[in-house]
Amino acid sequence: MNMAESQRHAYCLFMIDDPEQNRLSARMGRYAKVGANVGGVAARMAGTRLFGGDSSGEAALLRLALGRLKGPLVKVAQLMATIPDLLPADYAAELQTLQADAPAMGWVFVKRRMASELGADWQKHFASFDRTAAAAASLGQVHKATLPDGMRVACKLQYPDMASVVEADLQQLKLLFALHRQFDGVIDTSEVAHEIADRVREELDYVREAGHARLYGAMLADEPLVRVPRVVDALSTRRLLTLEWLDGTRMLTHKEATADVRNRLAQAMFQAWWLPFIRHGVIHGDPHLGNYTVFDDDGAPGGINLLDYGCIRIFPPRFVGGVVDLYEGLRTGERDRIVHAYETWGFRKLSPALVDTLNIWARFIFGPLLDDRARTIADGVKPSEYGRREVFRVRQELRRHGALTIPREFLFMDRAAIGLGAVFLHLNAELNFYRLFNTAMGSFSSDAVANLQADALHAAELAR
Repeated sequence: MNMAESQRHAYCLFMIDDPEQNRLSARMGRYAKVGANVGGVAARMAGTRLFGGDSSGEAALLRLALGRLKGPLVKVAQLMATIPDLLPADYAAELQTLQADAPAMGWVFVKRRMASELGADWQKHFASFDRTAAAAASLGQVHKATLPDGMRVACKLQYPDMASVVEADLQQLKLLFALHRQFDGVIDTSEVAHEIADRVREELDYVREAGHARLYGAMLADEPLVRVPRVVDALSTRRLLTLEWLDGTRMLTHKEATADVRNRLAQAMFQAWWLPFIRHGVIHGDPHLGNYTVFDDDGAPGGINLLDYGCIRIFPPRFVGGVVDLYEGLRTGERDRIVHAYETWGFRKLSPALVDTLNIWARFIFGPLLDDRARTIADGVKPSEYGRREVFRVRQELRRHGALTIPREFLFMDRAAIGLGAVFLHLNAELNFYRLFNTAMGSFSSDAVANLQADALHAAELAR
């Protein structure tokens, strides 16, 4: 076999193994469907921004249009709603209400999909397999099953043609980013667009997600308030992820619980997000309410089950060092350290006025961590309004002092902070965030983060 034949043979094998990669017909169909729903609303959005007026009606229409579409566009829209100045306030508020619940595939489709991942005799791997999905989200759906040894598992099965759907949706999102740049470009979101695209594409790879789940199991092994499901590698592929089933109840069912319960759950959330980041440089970029449940401990809520590991960002230790530098700079008033932190993150051409503008947002995010007392994350603020006042102030200052490019690495840390803050407000939790953060930070050093990150990645690999 010559070189050309070998390449053709390899290509054919690849296509057999991965038949859904960017199928042209699927992509074109998705373009038409998304464009019909989003295009008209986007045009009205542009008119509102150009000529002024109330945008609330168009914002509601956009939410309804995206909600009907389901798919990854919903996930990205939720993310866009948390980025300061990316969308008008009316649009951001509406998109934050989107839920990633999609109609589940029927049993005929499920059987076909399972056979494509595990073979025609796939059912022999299970003692039972629920025909009805336990949950359906933007990229796939989850079925509860039991293995022959009695272990209960969650089988996360990706929908057909999702690679094509993702690419089509990401192309359509360029329209929203283009409108933003044209009508209100005080923040350059070009790097944000690349980051969103990379992370959403990564979520299609369930082998990667399985590795992330093992990584979190290693990082949080000694944290009693957070449970991480074990991965069943023998029943996992690029489009099928089988995890240990963890029983739990939805977080918002505990909004009226006692203060002790609400505070314990808030502390569990804090530990689940901040410990991996500040010690290992790893962050969960999607603290969506559907990504965790509350486990029962002797008849009472004991902590959280962390269920989804698709949107994970692993940072170089220098980025974590920038977070610590910014925190300490704000705490002590060391302006040079603050500027160094922003530059470490990738902000460039920072005038004194732009530094002051960034500090508005930084003091909002870090404020509770600088205050050594038990308190809410933001006194008197509704979850849906968390950060809106500060976003408005940042926008006004940027209009006066010049545009700013958001570094791509900044995006998911900011997303996590906003998402967590909203959960803390839903729970009306009062914690000493200062002590929690400083305990997590310990005696920080970039070398320590690098070593712990390497240890956790090694432990995750050994857990296979």
